[in-house]
This record gives sequence, structure tokens and C-alpha cells, in this order.
Amino acid sequence: MSETTTELRTLLANLVRAALMSDDRASALWREAARQGQAKLAADPARTEGLTIEGFWTQGVREAEAPEYREAEGQVEFGFPALCPFTLAELVAPGFDVDAAVERLRKSAATG
Repeated sequence: MSETTTELRTLLANLVRAALMSDDRASALWREAARQGQAKLAADPARTEGLTIEGFWTQGVREAEAPEYREAEGQVEFGFPALCPFTLAELVAPGFDVDAAVERLRKSAATG
């Protein structure tokens, strides 16, 4: 797997983890990790050209829902949508709002 694909999958996983965490401090730490990863991708969005988001979404959700995180989760009670609620262009755009993205994930999970 290339560095770019790993960064994209990790960004999605960090956003999902931030949405899952019921503890504000834990959520803030995952949000910061997401901000750092997103900034790296936004610095050179051309690296993501030709990629499709859906496979990375599935991998990111699976990674975020790993058993070692389950005890700290509690914010979201239902599963995340099968399709990524973000476009690739949104994720790599300068000014991507991580906090708004986390809230969007929480709402999409709550409604299915």
C-alpha cells in the first residue's frame, strides 16, 4: 500500500474514532490526529487523483471499530453508512473542517 493510501485510510479511521468516542478528551485527540493527516493530504491533493473513496471508507471504519477501542466508544449507537459521507475532493480540500466532519459522521451513524 502506498503512503498516500495509508494516509487516506488513517484519516478516515481517525474521523470515525473521534465520532465514536464518548469522552471529549479522547475525541479531541483523534480530531487532532485527523487534522494533521488531512493537512498532509491537502498539501498535495494531486497524490489522491485516481483513487476512489469507498474502499478506504470501509477499511477506515473497520480499523476504527477494532476491539481495542470498544471500551472507550459510546457516542454512536448504530453502524456507520455503507458509503462514505465525504467525497475525496472534500477530504483533501484546504480548510476541511474536522469538527464538522465528526458531527456529520455522528449524525449519519445515528440515522443509519
